[in-house]
Amino acid sequence: MKKEIIRTISLYDTIIIHRHVRPDPDAYGSQCGLTEILRATYPEKNIFAVGAPEPSLAFLYTPDVIEDQVYENALVIVCDTANQARISDSRYNLGDKLIKIDHHPNEDQYGDLLWVDTSASSTSEMIYELYLAGKEQAGWTLPTKGAELIYAGIVGDTGRFLFPNTTKKTLKYAGELIEYPFSSQALFDQLYETKLNVVRLNGYIYQNVSLSENGVASVFITRDILHQYNITPSEASQLVSTLGNISGIKAWVFFVEEADQIRVRLRSKGPIVNEVAKKYNGGGHPLAAGASIYDWKDADLVIADLEHICKENK
Repeated sequence: MKKEIIRTISLYDTIIIHRHVRPDPDAYGSQCGLTEILRATYPEKNIFAVGAPEPSLAFLYTPDVIEDQVYENALVIVCDTANQARISDSRYNLGDKLIKIDHHPNEDQYGDLLWVDTSASSTSEMIYELYLAGKEQAGWTLPTKGAELIYAGIVGDTGRFLFPNTTKKTLKYAGELIEYPFSSQALFDQLYETKLNVVRLNGYIYQNVSLSENGVASVFITRDILHQYNITPSEASQLVSTLGNISGIKAWVFFVEEADQIRVRLRSKGPIVNEVAKKYNGGGHPLAAGASIYDWKDADLVIADLEHICKENK
């Protein structure tokens, strides 16, 4: 499939690359890292990275703004997006051909070409693997900015190489990427710099987390709490991993109230939580998933489902 993707890319003069809404470092890293690779390799082609920007990741990249007519006869590539509903910029289907590159479970099999590898730590890791194949097959070039973006994506989705999705291959690729002349220290500082109000919200989370006898932890962050700490829903959601080191937790859930829904962030140390997410308009990885509910009473149902899978997980 990598060979076919590389061949297909060579055939198009215009290539437009998408990723998911509410982007994280892996979404930016895979999308924009691939953009940098293709721009360096094919300077004669028109290469664009599109989608609504995420202010907290503005230091990584600035998305392009393009008109609808640019999609005519274009190749569209969607990175790090499991289902079509989460693709940022709905014009992804206006092109001539569509490619999906992702590491989430392949339940929405959209696109003309699909490369999905659930064993990869991140889609950014897959993009580096695609570059290695492209280098051998078609003389692809990886500029320093592209290496930095891909590295940022891998770092983000592996939790700085602490999550269990970190493999020998992940560390090998990271070791090769860090040889490029960008400052990994400066990148880490920007990725993990935390504003004071976010730190204070984290303190609230630790003070208000509940833990059941089955090992289920839950946190409720209402719009009133967001307003009190002057925090955006996106900033609050990024704190979901902070509970991972608490003794006795098997799985945990963050409920973050937005204007039109309640975002459900699920994490686990063993029990499979993406099956729970699927019941509530979501999905994701076995140990890290997301969903949406529209009434606080449904939060009790989510917690009950987590209690069941944690009780079954010995």
